[in-house]
Amino acid sequence: QVQLIESGGGLVQAGGSLRLSCAASGRTFSSIAMGWFRQAPGKEREFVAAINGNGGSTEYLDSVKGRFIFSRDNAKNTVYLQMNSLNPEDTAVYYCAGRLFSGISIDPRFYAYWGRGTQVTVSS
Repeated sequence: QVQLIESGGGLVQAGGSLRLSCAASGRTFSSIAMGWFRQAPGKEREFVAAINGNGGSTEYLDSVKGRFIFSRDNAKNTVYLQMNSLNPEDTAVYYCAGRLFSGISIDPRFYAYWGRGTQVTVSS
């Protein structure tokens, strides 16, 4: 069993930055690929970013490429999502997720573990 706890959400003005963290416990962290997903009110949950087990490979939603950076520190069992140049369209609840394999996936169905989410609100 893997437990995920997100932190770092909040309210920020357009153009600002936030860094989300997700701490994991319960399993060898480097064997778990991680992802961030988000869900805005009235919308489906969407993929934002993913990282493989050793941190050497990442994948991003097109609209966040160049603005968001997904990284991990396996020694601390933690992943980070650095979000820069935020805009109101980034407003959503952001969820950290883990899957039982070290390879990347952008499909939420392949993630077995989920955090409770953290709210990110970007004001215009």
